[in-house]
Amino acid sequence: MTSYLFTPPAVQSLPIRGKTERFPINRIFCVGRNYHAHAVEMGRPVDKSVEQAFYFTKSPQTLVESGATVDYPPRTNNYHFEMELVLAIGKEGFRVSEANAHELVYGYAAGLDMTRRDLQLVARDKGRPWDTGKDIEQGSVCSEIVPMPGVVIENGAIALEVNGVTKQSSNVDKLIWNIREIIADLSTYYHLQPGDLIYTGTPEGVGAVVTGDKITGRVEGVAEIALNIGAAQ
Repeated sequence: MTSYLFTPPAVQSLPIRGKTERFPINRIFCVGRNYHAHAVEMGRPVDKSVEQAFYFTKSPQTLVESGATVDYPPRTNNYHFEMELVLAIGKEGFRVSEANAHELVYGYAAGLDMTRRDLQLVARDKGRPWDTGKDIEQGSVCSEIVPMPGVVIENGAIALEVNGVTKQSSNVDKLIWNIREIIADLSTYYHLQPGDLIYTGTPEGVGAVVTGDKITGRVEGVAEIALNIGAAQ
């Protein structure tokens, strides 16, 4: 039996609708600027004809389940929500074609990619990594996983409210790179594995939250999500 100097981190996991088993998390990938209107509001319009999709990662240890109350994180004055459709990978795949991309789909969830926007923008403008702006403790929020093996979601309303006021309202049919394209492209960089999550991008309307705010959101036909913003650390 292997002996460790200290107790290793627990395996992060999410509930699966209709099952007693939980979905173990391997990696968290995020697609950057994947809705045109959000890209414009961030000051970085996307021309798909000449640009490639880009990605960043978040540690599985940043994951929290829907309904949680999280601390307002340190070293930011501009903590933003980003409502997203989350894709759960169920099979291994490398250099997968778009035609076969559906074979890797286990299911979907609703997610929040919480962001220290002030730190992200400073890093972006200086050409530095986004880690402190994106890879935030308690900053990857996810609903239960909804099994939809082999299903490719092509449309469905996506929306978010803060304290009951709508802030984001769009449709996943506005993804610049769709589900098949994301799986196929990401699988040219990585051997995708069961347990990988892919946050597919956020529509326009992102904004700041403060202590005491309640975030609610949903992806039509998938799931709802909720998050409470607690006191600053």
